[in-house]
Parts: sequence; structure tokens; C-alpha cells
Amino acid sequence: MALRILIAEHETALGMFVARSLEKEDHTATLVGDGAAAANAIASADYDLFLLDLDIPGDVGMRILEVARTLGNGMRVLVLSAKAEDLETRIACLDSGADDCMMKPFAMRELKARCRALVRRQDGGAVLRCGGLELNRLQQSLECGQEPIALSRREFGLLEYLMLNRGRCVSRATLLERVWSSSEAGNTNVVDVYINYLRRKLGPNASLIETVRGQGYRIASPETGKPAQFVPLPPLLPVPAFQHAALQ
Repeated sequence: MALRILIAEHETALGMFVARSLEKEDHTATLVGDGAAAANAIASADYDLFLLDLDIPGDVGMRILEVARTLGNGMRVLVLSAKAEDLETRIACLDSGADDCMMKPFAMRELKARCRALVRRQDGGAVLRCGGLELNRLQQSLECGQEPIALSRREFGLLEYLMLNRGRCVSRATLLERVWSSSEAGNTNVVDVYINYLRRKLGPNASLIETVRGQGYRIASPETGKPAQFVPLPPLLPVPAFQHAALQ
């Protein structure tokens, strides 16, 4: 599964190496080099995984970790640090919301393995949210503004897969493979039919399902193209030289 990965790394050469290595496996990697850019990226788009350099300039690594937990929409966070060998540092990171810690220098093979493990554990979470929609994977239910929306089993499976791949285009062939049985796999029109069913049931939220001409369908990321919405947090560390709403 292709992932959206945010990398906050102050060592430019290392960050570019990690980004290129992950992109070779069809992931999308966004590289930033300071705390303000990291907070802005987290608030502006959805990511599956966040690789955070704890030693990022300004002593704001822990603050960025808190921003990630507040605004990250359930993304996994892997902390990278030369201090990771220190037990107290690892405990502080885990207690502050990190999912894993890894010491620098590291082997790229191990980093990729840890990323795969973190995403397997996440698997989208029990509840998926997008716009005004809330899809509960355990209860097999969908709500919009606390109002239930009745879906058939196939409609639910289709919406669930699109929400799990939010922001990415999913081809009709992939949807047929993942949502429909093999006996129906030759009928590509069935995807279009059920997309129309879903859109009618979603009402004002129907526009969340975008048609990508000639390719397939995509659940839109509402934050894309909009100004970042920052959530003020109480300061835990001295305010660094740069000023940023999400870090104050």
C-alpha cells in the first residue's frame, strides 16, 4: 500500500536520502527542515506516517510531537534521534504520543521495516472520519453529524476502502478486486453504479467522492488547498526564535 509520509529532518542530505528511498517503493514523501514547516504540513494535509527528527533546530521536537498528536488525524509517528539510546528520552517520546523511536544512525532497511510495522498496526483505525462523515468499521455504521446513514454491505465496503486511501486515486480495477468478489470482477460498470448510490445517500457530502477521469475515484482531502487551521497548545518548552501559532 502506497503511503503519504511526512519527514521532518534538519540534516538535508539525510532527509533527501530517506525521502528518495521511500519514493522508490511508490510512497509519497514530503520533506521539511524545521518546526514551523512541520506544523504547517501536519495541519494542511493528511499523512499516514510522520518521521520526526527529535533534534530539529529550536529544541521543539517534543512540541512538534504534541502537534502531531493533536492535528495528525491518527497518523503514526516514528521519532528519529541520536538521543534515542537514552531510556528517559524514549520514555518521554512514547508518553508524548510517539508510536516508535529509532536511534541515529540507522539502517534504511530497518527504517522501512519499522514503517511497515507501524502502518500494519494502524490499518486506518476503527473509526474513519472525513468531512462530516464518521464511518465505524467495527459497528459497520456511517453517521453524518450524528445522523445515521444506512448503507448496504457493498456500499459500506466501497466507502471504507476509499476512506482508507483518502486523498489517493483508486482505480476501478482495484476497487473491484478489494470490494467485489472475483465472480463480478469483469463488470467494471458496477463500480460506477455503486459510486452513484453512495453519492445519493451522502447528500451534501457527495462531493467528497471525486471522479478522476480515466483513472478511478478518490475521497477528497478537505484540507487540501485550504489555509491551515492551527490549534493553540499550551507551551511546554520556551518559544523558539520562529513564531508559529501551532507551536505557541
